[in-house]
Amino acid sequence: MAPRKKTDEKPSAKQSANEAADMVLHYVRKVNRPYSAIDISANLHNKVTKAAAAKILKDLHERNEIEGRAAGKQIVYHALQSPKDSCTPEQLAGFDTAINDLRSQTTDLHTTAKTLRSTLSSLNSTFSTTDLISNVQALEVEKTDIIARLDSLKAGKAKKVTKKERDEVEAEWKKWSAVAKKREKIACEMWRMIEDTLPDAEKKAEVREGLGLDD
Repeated sequence: MAPRKKTDEKPSAKQSANEAADMVLHYVRKVNRPYSAIDISANLHNKVTKAAAAKILKDLHERNEIEGRAAGKQIVYHALQSPKDSCTPEQLAGFDTAINDLRSQTTDLHTTAKTLRSTLSSLNSTFSTTDLISNVQALEVEKTDIIARLDSLKAGKAKKVTKKERDEVEAEWKKWSAVAKKREKIACEMWRMIEDTLPDAEKKAEVREGLGLDD
C-alpha cells in the first residue's frame, strides 16, 4: 500500500486568534486615531470579523495595551498616547506658520498653473501640436541639409570660381550699378518737378514710394 502524502497542518485556533490580535493591534497603532470594531474590521477588509475584532479590542483595552472610550452607543479604540508626544505651544505655533506658508505657496502655484494654462491655450490657438511637430521636423531636415553642405565645403568639394567668371560678374555689377545710379538721378529730378503740385503729404509719400525714394 502506497504511503499517504503529508498534508500541510492547519493552523490551530490559538494561532489564528493570535494572528488576528496582532493584526488588530498593529492597525490601531499604525493609524493612531479612534475606530470602532466595525470600522477596524471593514478597514482590514474583513480579515478579522466584527465579532472577533470587538472581542480582541476589548481584551487589548483590559490589558491596557490600547485606549477605549464610549462614543455614543459604541466604543472606539485608539493607541496609547504618551504625554511626551504632546506638542508645546511653540511647536503648535510653528505648525501654524508652516501651514500658512504652504497655503500661500499653494495659492501661488494655482495662479502660476492658471497662467501657464492660458499661455498654452493661446499657443494652441496659434499653432496646433501637429503644426509644431511638422515645423520642428522641417527644421530638422533643413538643419541636416545645411550641415551636409557645410561639411562638403569644409572638405574642399565646392566648385571654384575661375578668374574669367569673377571678372564677368564684376563687369555686370559695375554695369547695373551705373544704370541704378542713373535711374535714381532721374527719379530725384522727377520728384523735384512734381513735389509742389501734389495736394497733401499722403499723396507725396505715395509718389515717393512709387519712385523708389523711400529707401
